[in-house]
Amino acid sequence: MEMSPPISCSCFDELKPALHSAPGWKLFGKVPPRENFPKDSKIIQQEYEARTGRTCKPPPQSTRRKNFEFEPLSTTALILEDRPSNLPAKSTEEALRHRQEYDEMVAEAKKREIKEAHKRKRIMKERFKQEENIASAMVIWINEILPNWEGMRTTRRVRELWWQGLPPSVRGKVWSLAIGNELNITHELYEIFLSRAKERWRSFSEPHSENDIEDAGVSVADREASLELIKLDISRTFPSFYIFQKGGPYHDLLHSVLGAYTCYRPDVGYVQGMSFIAAVLILNLEEADAFIAFANLLNKPCQLAFFRVDHSMMLKYFATFEVFFEENLPKLFLHFKSYSLTPDIYLIDWIFTLYSKSLPLDLACRVWDVFCRDGEEFLFRTGLGILRLYEDVLLQMDFIHIAQFLTKLPEDITSEKLFSCIAAIQMQNSNKKWAQVSENNVVKC
Repeated sequence: MEMSPPISCSCFDELKPALHSAPGWKLFGKVPPRENFPKDSKIIQQEYEARTGRTCKPPPQSTRRKNFEFEPLSTTALILEDRPSNLPAKSTEEALRHRQEYDEMVAEAKKREIKEAHKRKRIMKERFKQEENIASAMVIWINEILPNWEGMRTTRRVRELWWQGLPPSVRGKVWSLAIGNELNITHELYEIFLSRAKERWRSFSEPHSENDIEDAGVSVADREASLELIKLDISRTFPSFYIFQKGGPYHDLLHSVLGAYTCYRPDVGYVQGMSFIAAVLILNLEEADAFIAFANLLNKPCQLAFFRVDHSMMLKYFATFEVFFEENLPKLFLHFKSYSLTPDIYLIDWIFTLYSKSLPLDLACRVWDVFCRDGEEFLFRTGLGILRLYEDVLLQMDFIHIAQFLTKLPEDITSEKLFSCIAAIQMQNSNKKWAQVSENNVVKC
């Protein structure tokens, strides 16, 4: 038998198109893209009819809904459909009733849509108005009030403007002026304590002797615990913002301010809740200025009592709060008493973080605005305002639910409603103001 001559490369190239189109080619490689576009279903049907001589009748179309002006994109309109053939057909009365029900559902949906549109429009209008008020207030603060701070800060006009909330652009400056700097801390002093903090972080990362000396009455173990707590607490500070989390733009800054404070006040150290206060200040001030405001703020009598866990002073504050609680909200006061629900259960978290953990940040900043104006009294007045706002809800709850509710307040709380309730709280008892009641309030510890 004669053997066929070998196929040359050029011949093989000529055979490629044929091989590619052969049915078995796909076994040796990828299936090439189809050159012909898929036929339209109508063309396929026509070819089938021409080949078989049969005519495909289109399925009968229901004419029930051909005149509908509104075709909802939901299951709402299913009520108008006929039942399956294996079930009894609808009667005329039932069909009319379903039509009426459908029309009512559509009308209700349109009403809700219109209501939502009006609500959105109202919110946008209020927002624009608020932005205009902030812009005009900013001009007044920058051009009139701040240049004449000492002479104008206590005037009625400034106090009323202050109550409405500080413009974000001047908030940090006003807070710094209102808090003051009685401790005479300078930027250079902050750098010194920050350097000490960094040295301690390095030393604590290295092995140390158990006989390490104590510094300012604070043991090495206590310092290590304080630094570890800072590290842990920062990760839990405004977690939804991510800016204070590890790798975030403000993580190291917050770590620095808190670390420097533990070196500046080793007698106080770090206490849970401080991170929220420092974080709010950092969002509104430069690093060194935030530290100065932070240290001075924590040196105020109320904050010092809480952060040093001075039980006698804390009980005094709680007892004073209850005097005004009973005066303003007697019904809720008795309800709390019936469950032996004491103020420390909810006030401690509010005071430790100055409401920055419990309230939305923008609302917490407005509380801070007036706190800087009125002092510690406003912190407790805000607490009474919250209780007044949710009085009807709280009266229906038991001990556990009240404690849970006040620990995590509703996220939809608005500044208008809260400040309206705060304004309704009277901080006078038998013609005595907060400071007088606090001084006269003797608590047996």
